[in-house]
Amino acid sequence: MPERPDLDHILREIHETLAPRFGEGAVADYIPQLARVDPRGFGMAVITLDGDTHVVGDADTAFSIQSISKVLMLTLALGKHGEAVWSRVGREPSGSAFNSIVQLEYEHAVPRNPFINAGAIAITDLLLAGHTPREAIGEMMRFVRSLAEDESIAIDQAVARSEQATGDRNRALAYFMHSYGQMRHPVDHVLGVYFHHCAIAISCRQLARVGLFLANNGRDPVTGGSIVSPSRARRINAVMLTCGHYDQSGDFAYRVGLPGKSGVGGGILAIAPGRAAVAVWSPGLNAFGNSLLGSLALEMLARRTGWSVFG
Repeated sequence: MPERPDLDHILREIHETLAPRFGEGAVADYIPQLARVDPRGFGMAVITLDGDTHVVGDADTAFSIQSISKVLMLTLALGKHGEAVWSRVGREPSGSAFNSIVQLEYEHAVPRNPFINAGAIAITDLLLAGHTPREAIGEMMRFVRSLAEDESIAIDQAVARSEQATGDRNRALAYFMHSYGQMRHPVDHVLGVYFHHCAIAISCRQLARVGLFLANNGRDPVTGGSIVSPSRARRINAVMLTCGHYDQSGDFAYRVGLPGKSGVGGGILAIAPGRAAVAVWSPGLNAFGNSLLGSLALEMLARRTGWSVFG
Protein backbone atom coordinates (compact mmCIF):
# COMPACT_ATOMS: atom_id res chain seq x y z
CA MET A 1 0.00 0.00 0.00
CA PRO A 2 1.23 3.56 -0.70
CA GLU A 3 2.64 5.46 2.28
CA ARG A 4 0.43 8.46 1.46
CA PRO A 5 -2.77 7.18 -0.15
CA ASP A 6 -4.95 9.52 -2.18
CA LEU A 7 -7.53 10.05 0.55
CA ASP A 8 -9.77 12.38 -1.45
CA HIS A 9 -10.08 9.76 -4.18
CA ILE A 10 -10.64 6.95 -1.67
CA LEU A 11 -13.38 8.86 0.16
CA ARG A 12 -15.15 9.71 -3.09
CA GLU A 13 -14.96 6.06 -4.11
CA ILE A 14 -16.41 4.91 -0.79
CA HIS A 15 -19.21 7.47 -1.03
CA GLU A 16 -20.09 6.47 -4.59
CA THR A 17 -20.01 2.76 -3.76
CA LEU A 18 -22.29 3.09 -0.73
CA ALA A 19 -24.66 5.74 -2.14
CA PRO A 20 -27.19 3.20 -3.49
CA ARG A 21 -27.45 1.82 0.05
CA PHE A 22 -27.99 5.10 1.91
CA GLY A 23 -30.87 4.65 4.32
CA GLU A 24 -30.16 1.00 5.16
CA GLY A 25 -30.32 -0.01 8.79
CA ALA A 26 -32.65 1.23 11.53
CA VAL A 27 -32.33 4.53 13.38
CA ALA A 28 -32.30 4.40 17.19
CA ASP A 29 -36.03 4.98 17.58
CA TYR A 30 -36.07 4.07 21.28
CA ILE A 31 -34.73 7.61 21.78
CA PRO A 32 -37.56 9.61 20.19
CA GLN A 33 -35.41 12.55 19.11
CA LEU A 34 -33.02 10.23 17.26
CA ALA A 35 -35.96 8.63 15.46
CA ARG A 36 -36.43 11.93 13.60
CA VAL A 37 -33.01 11.82 11.93
CA ASP A 38 -32.95 11.35 8.15
CA PRO A 39 -31.67 7.77 7.73
CA ARG A 40 -30.09 8.64 4.37
CA GLY A 41 -27.45 10.89 5.89
CA PHE A 42 -23.82 9.91 5.32
CA GLY A 43 -20.61 11.80 6.07
CA MET A 44 -16.96 10.94 6.50
CA ALA A 45 -13.84 12.85 7.52
CA VAL A 46 -10.17 11.91 7.77
CA ILE A 47 -7.61 14.19 9.41
CA THR A 48 -3.97 13.15 9.14
CA LEU A 49 -1.25 13.94 11.66
CA ASP A 50 0.05 16.76 9.50
CA GLY A 51 -3.37 18.44 9.75
CA ASP A 52 -4.65 17.65 6.25
CA THR A 53 -8.43 17.27 6.25
CA HIS A 54 -10.33 15.12 3.77
CA VAL A 55 -14.14 14.99 3.78
CA VAL A 56 -17.03 13.62 1.79
CA GLY A 57 -20.81 13.74 2.00
CA ASP A 58 -22.48 15.21 5.08
CA ALA A 59 -19.20 15.67 6.94
CA ASP A 60 -20.32 19.02 8.40
CA THR A 61 -23.75 17.85 9.57
CA ALA A 62 -23.96 17.66 13.37
CA PHE A 63 -25.23 14.40 14.86
CA SER A 64 -25.66 13.08 18.38
CA ILE A 65 -22.34 11.73 19.66
CA GLN A 66 -24.00 9.23 22.04
CA SER A 67 -21.57 6.51 23.18
CA ILE A 68 -18.57 7.96 21.36
CA SER A 69 -18.52 10.36 24.31
CA LYS A 70 -17.46 7.39 26.47
CA VAL A 71 -13.93 7.64 25.03
CA LEU A 72 -13.73 11.24 26.25
CA MET A 73 -15.29 10.36 29.61
CA LEU A 74 -12.64 7.67 30.09
CA THR A 75 -9.85 10.05 29.09
CA LEU A 76 -11.01 12.65 31.62
CA ALA A 77 -11.49 10.04 34.36
CA LEU A 78 -8.00 8.63 33.85
CA GLY A 79 -6.62 12.16 34.08
CA LYS A 80 -8.42 12.75 37.37
CA HIS A 81 -8.10 9.34 39.03
CA GLY A 82 -5.32 7.50 37.20
CA GLU A 83 -5.22 3.73 37.36
CA ALA A 84 -7.75 3.76 40.22
CA VAL A 85 -10.38 3.94 37.46
CA TRP A 86 -9.88 0.22 36.88
CA SER A 87 -11.04 -0.61 40.39
CA ARG A 88 -14.50 0.58 39.35
CA VAL A 89 -14.74 -0.84 35.84
CA GLY A 90 -13.04 -3.63 33.92
CA ARG A 91 -11.25 -3.76 30.58
CA GLU A 92 -12.71 -6.91 29.04
CA PRO A 93 -15.08 -7.22 26.06
CA SER A 94 -18.67 -7.62 27.18
CA GLY A 95 -20.06 -10.21 24.78
CA SER A 96 -23.45 -8.78 25.71
CA ALA A 97 -25.68 -5.95 24.59
CA PHE A 98 -24.53 -2.45 25.55
CA ASN A 99 -27.42 -2.02 28.00
CA SER A 100 -27.51 -5.53 29.48
CA ILE A 101 -28.24 -5.87 33.17
CA VAL A 102 -27.74 -9.65 33.25
CA GLN A 103 -23.96 -9.47 33.05
CA LEU A 104 -23.87 -6.67 35.62
CA GLU A 105 -25.73 -8.84 38.12
CA TYR A 106 -23.52 -11.86 37.44
CA GLU A 107 -20.38 -9.78 38.05
CA HIS A 108 -21.61 -8.12 41.25
CA ALA A 109 -22.22 -4.66 39.79
CA VAL A 110 -18.69 -4.14 38.38
CA PRO A 111 -19.17 -3.25 34.68
CA ARG A 112 -17.14 -5.28 32.24
CA ASN A 113 -15.66 -2.22 30.48
CA PRO A 114 -16.10 1.59 30.31
CA PHE A 115 -17.79 1.53 26.90
CA ILE A 116 -20.98 -0.32 27.78
CA ASN A 117 -23.68 1.80 29.41
CA ALA A 118 -23.12 0.53 32.94
CA GLY A 119 -19.39 1.19 32.61
CA ALA A 120 -19.92 4.71 31.32
CA ILE A 121 -22.33 5.44 34.17
CA ALA A 122 -19.66 4.29 36.63
CA ILE A 123 -17.12 6.54 34.88
CA THR A 124 -19.55 9.46 35.06
CA ASP A 125 -19.84 8.88 38.80
CA LEU A 126 -16.05 9.27 38.99
CA LEU A 127 -16.19 12.50 36.97
CA LEU A 128 -18.59 14.00 39.51
CA ALA A 129 -15.97 13.81 42.27
CA GLY A 130 -15.61 17.37 43.58
CA HIS A 131 -18.07 18.73 41.03
CA THR A 132 -21.71 19.65 40.78
CA PRO A 133 -23.51 18.14 37.78
CA ARG A 134 -23.34 21.49 35.99
CA GLU A 135 -19.58 21.70 36.59
CA ALA A 136 -19.03 18.13 35.35
CA ILE A 137 -20.93 18.88 32.15
CA GLY A 138 -18.97 22.10 31.71
CA GLU A 139 -15.68 20.24 32.13
CA MET A 140 -16.59 17.85 29.34
CA MET A 141 -17.67 20.65 27.01
CA ARG A 142 -14.44 22.57 27.59
CA PHE A 143 -12.47 19.41 26.82
CA VAL A 144 -14.36 18.65 23.61
CA ARG A 145 -14.20 22.23 22.35
CA SER A 146 -10.49 22.43 23.15
CA LEU A 147 -9.71 19.23 21.28
CA ALA A 148 -11.80 20.33 18.30
CA GLU A 149 -10.53 23.93 18.45
CA ASP A 150 -14.18 24.84 17.97
CA GLU A 151 -16.21 26.76 20.53
CA SER A 152 -19.43 26.22 18.57
CA ILE A 153 -19.85 22.60 19.69
CA ALA A 154 -22.88 22.35 21.97
CA ILE A 155 -25.25 19.93 23.65
CA ASP A 156 -28.48 19.17 21.81
CA GLN A 157 -30.90 19.88 24.64
CA ALA A 158 -33.80 18.21 22.82
CA VAL A 159 -31.81 14.96 22.65
CA ALA A 160 -30.83 15.28 26.32
CA ARG A 161 -34.47 15.71 27.31
CA SER A 162 -35.46 12.77 25.11
CA GLU A 163 -32.90 10.56 26.81
CA GLN A 164 -34.02 11.70 30.26
CA ALA A 165 -37.60 10.79 29.38
CA THR A 166 -36.80 7.33 28.02
CA GLY A 167 -33.76 6.30 30.09
CA ASP A 168 -35.37 3.70 32.33
CA ARG A 169 -32.90 0.96 31.37
CA ASN A 170 -30.00 3.22 32.31
CA ARG A 171 -31.73 4.07 35.58
CA ALA A 172 -32.05 0.35 36.29
CA LEU A 173 -28.33 -0.14 35.67
CA ALA A 174 -27.42 2.81 37.88
CA TYR A 175 -29.69 1.84 40.75
CA PHE A 176 -28.45 -1.74 40.57
CA MET A 177 -24.86 -0.52 40.97
CA HIS A 178 -26.03 1.83 43.72
CA SER A 179 -27.52 -1.14 45.60
CA TYR A 180 -24.03 -2.69 45.69
CA GLY A 181 -22.45 0.51 46.99
CA GLN A 182 -20.76 1.18 43.66
CA MET A 183 -22.09 4.72 43.21
CA ARG A 184 -20.71 7.67 45.19
CA HIS A 185 -23.20 10.30 44.02
CA PRO A 186 -26.98 10.51 43.68
CA VAL A 187 -28.18 8.45 40.75
CA ASP A 188 -30.21 11.32 39.29
CA HIS A 189 -27.12 13.54 39.29
CA VAL A 190 -24.98 10.90 37.59
CA LEU A 191 -27.56 10.15 34.92
CA GLY A 192 -28.22 13.82 34.26
CA VAL A 193 -24.53 14.29 33.46
CA TYR A 194 -24.37 11.07 31.46
CA PHE A 195 -27.38 11.97 29.30
CA HIS A 196 -25.93 15.42 28.56
CA HIS A 197 -22.55 13.94 27.57
CA CYS A 198 -24.30 11.60 25.13
CA ALA A 199 -26.30 14.51 23.68
CA ILE A 200 -23.29 16.47 22.43
CA ALA A 201 -23.89 17.40 18.78
CA ILE A 202 -20.82 17.09 16.58
CA SER A 203 -19.93 16.71 12.92
CA CYS A 204 -17.56 14.21 11.34
CA ARG A 205 -15.03 16.97 10.68
CA GLN A 206 -15.14 18.07 14.32
CA LEU A 207 -15.06 14.52 15.68
CA ALA A 208 -12.02 13.52 13.66
CA ARG A 209 -10.23 16.59 15.03
CA VAL A 210 -11.26 15.64 18.57
CA GLY A 211 -9.78 12.15 18.20
CA LEU A 212 -6.51 13.19 16.60
CA PHE A 213 -4.52 13.05 19.86
CA LEU A 214 -5.17 9.31 20.07
CA ALA A 215 -3.47 8.84 16.70
CA ASN A 216 -0.39 10.76 17.88
CA ASN A 217 0.65 9.08 21.14
CA GLY A 218 -1.53 11.38 23.22
CA ARG A 219 -0.21 14.66 21.82
CA ASP A 220 -2.22 17.06 19.67
CA PRO A 221 -0.19 17.13 16.43
CA VAL A 222 -1.63 20.51 15.39
CA THR A 223 -1.08 22.50 18.60
CA GLY A 224 1.73 20.35 20.00
CA GLY A 225 -0.01 20.13 23.37
CA SER A 226 0.09 16.94 25.43
CA ILE A 227 -3.39 15.56 26.17
CA VAL A 228 -2.40 12.22 27.74
CA SER A 229 0.83 10.26 28.05
CA PRO A 230 1.85 7.96 25.18
CA SER A 231 1.23 4.86 27.31
CA ARG A 232 -2.24 6.08 28.25
CA ALA A 233 -3.10 6.83 24.62
CA ARG A 234 -2.06 3.30 23.67
CA ARG A 235 -4.21 1.83 26.42
CA ILE A 236 -7.28 3.88 25.47
CA ASN A 237 -6.82 2.70 21.88
CA ALA A 238 -6.50 -0.89 23.11
CA VAL A 239 -9.82 -0.70 24.95
CA MET A 240 -11.42 0.89 21.89
CA LEU A 241 -10.19 -1.97 19.72
CA THR A 242 -11.42 -4.72 22.04
CA CYS A 243 -14.57 -3.11 23.47
CA GLY A 244 -15.59 -0.17 21.27
CA HIS A 245 -18.39 -1.89 19.34
CA TYR A 246 -20.19 -3.74 22.14
CA ASP A 247 -20.75 -7.40 21.33
CA GLN A 248 -19.63 -6.80 17.74
CA SER A 249 -16.16 -5.61 18.76
CA GLY A 250 -14.41 -8.76 17.61
CA ASP A 251 -16.04 -8.59 14.20
CA PHE A 252 -15.09 -4.91 13.83
CA ALA A 253 -11.47 -5.69 14.75
CA TYR A 254 -11.47 -8.59 12.28
CA ARG A 255 -12.90 -6.58 9.38
CA VAL A 256 -11.52 -3.07 10.02
CA GLY A 257 -8.51 -3.57 12.27
CA LEU A 258 -8.60 -0.11 13.85
CA PRO A 259 -9.44 1.09 17.37
CA GLY A 260 -12.94 2.51 17.15
CA LYS A 261 -15.93 3.62 19.17
CA SER A 262 -19.47 3.67 17.88
CA GLY A 263 -22.60 5.47 19.05
CA VAL A 264 -26.28 4.82 18.42
CA GLY A 265 -26.50 8.26 16.82
CA GLY A 266 -24.83 6.55 13.84
CA GLY A 267 -21.32 7.90 14.34
CA ILE A 268 -18.04 6.01 14.63
CA LEU A 269 -14.66 7.43 15.64
CA ALA A 270 -11.75 5.32 14.40
CA ILE A 271 -8.03 5.78 15.05
CA ALA A 272 -5.21 4.89 12.68
CA PRO A 273 -2.25 5.13 15.09
CA GLY A 274 0.59 7.19 13.71
CA ARG A 275 -1.50 8.22 10.71
CA ALA A 276 -4.93 9.78 11.17
CA ALA A 277 -8.24 10.04 12.98
CA VAL A 278 -11.38 9.10 11.08
CA ALA A 279 -15.03 9.89 11.73
CA VAL A 280 -17.99 8.49 9.84
CA TRP A 281 -21.72 9.03 10.30
CA SER A 282 -24.63 7.08 8.90
CA PRO A 283 -27.63 6.86 11.25
CA GLY A 284 -28.96 3.46 10.16
CA LEU A 285 -27.84 0.87 12.72
CA ASN A 286 -27.31 -2.87 12.52
CA ALA A 287 -28.65 -5.38 15.06
CA PHE A 288 -25.76 -4.63 17.45
CA GLY A 289 -26.43 -0.88 17.61
CA ASN A 290 -23.51 0.09 15.36
CA SER A 291 -23.72 2.13 12.16
CA LEU A 292 -24.31 -0.33 9.33
CA LEU A 293 -22.84 1.71 6.48
CA GLY A 294 -20.33 3.46 8.75
CA SER A 295 -18.75 0.11 9.57
CA LEU A 296 -18.64 -0.83 5.89
CA ALA A 297 -17.07 2.54 5.01
CA LEU A 298 -14.32 2.03 7.58
CA GLU A 299 -13.68 -1.48 6.31
CA MET A 300 -13.28 -0.11 2.80
CA LEU A 301 -11.00 2.69 4.03
CA ALA A 302 -8.76 0.33 5.98
CA ARG A 303 -8.46 -2.01 3.00
CA ARG A 304 -7.66 0.76 0.51
CA THR A 305 -5.13 2.53 2.76
CA GLY A 306 -3.54 -0.47 4.41
CA TRP A 307 -4.05 1.22 7.78
CA SER A 308 -5.17 -1.83 9.76
CA VAL A 309 -3.06 -2.17 12.91
CA PHE A 310 -2.59 -5.81 11.94
CA GLY A 311 -0.80 -4.93 8.71
